[in-house]
Amino acid sequence: MDENERRQALADFLRQRRAGLTPAEVGLPPGLRRRTPGLRREEVAQLANIGVSWYVWLEQGREVNPSAQVLDSLAGALRLTPNERRHLFVLAGQMLSPQTTPAEECVSPVLRQMLADLKPSPAYVIGRRWDYLAWNQAADAVFAISDAPAPYGRNLVWRFFTDPAMRQHFPNWEQMARGVLAEFRTASVRHLGDRAFTDLIKALKQSSPEFCQWWPHHDAPRSLDGDKTLDHPTLGRLEFEFVILQVLSDPDVKLTIFTPKATTRAKLQQHLAGTFE
Repeated sequence: MDENERRQALADFLRQRRAGLTPAEVGLPPGLRRRTPGLRREEVAQLANIGVSWYVWLEQGREVNPSAQVLDSLAGALRLTPNERRHLFVLAGQMLSPQTTPAEECVSPVLRQMLADLKPSPAYVIGRRWDYLAWNQAADAVFAISDAPAPYGRNLVWRFFTDPAMRQHFPNWEQMARGVLAEFRTASVRHLGDRAFTDLIKALKQSSPEFCQWWPHHDAPRSLDGDKTLDHPTLGRLEFEFVILQVLSDPDVKLTIFTPKATTRAKLQQHLAGTFE
């Protein structure tokens, strides 16, 4: 859509969401009899702490450019779901800003079931700091995720740069490590000031000469799909095609799926069945 269509779509979306709320849902008194359902424009502006005229212009599709901060205020005022919040940012032509995230990250039962159903394809879910949040049996067999060396054993970046076995497993370790670092740096920018990120980066710089050397380079992230080959200590050479999928309801959560090529698939099926020799 062109700019006029985008602004009109934003205006329509705001009006629809405003009409779908009651004063009681947002903690406001019912007030006098209302001619139309939903909140008044001035009530939304009050809840979002923005000017009434400015909000009216948004609903009229005028040429105004709300900042990410204003959009977040509107998302809170209109009680938007994560997907609706994402849609709001898209309609406003803004990059999606990170939400305030809880200290503990969770994986939905639906996503956990998907991991189990992907067998024998290894698959895992990582969170905002690239910690493993969930994985299936095949992923554990290939990447030994359950074997968690201190202090950041359940962190993919930490293991990639500090675990000597990783260099043995991946023939093109340096190329892959640079790609991992580039994506991790991009993720860290979304959470500037996050103490947990800062501590992890500091520990990586102290523990890995390569991480310390490459961190200032600002390399561009690699493709989110491709081929991956590794030498497994028990299964031998394994070959996969992989893809990284972003969870729309939480852009900081990503699902990585490794589709085994024919020979690798047979090895994994035998191993997971307990008959690999």
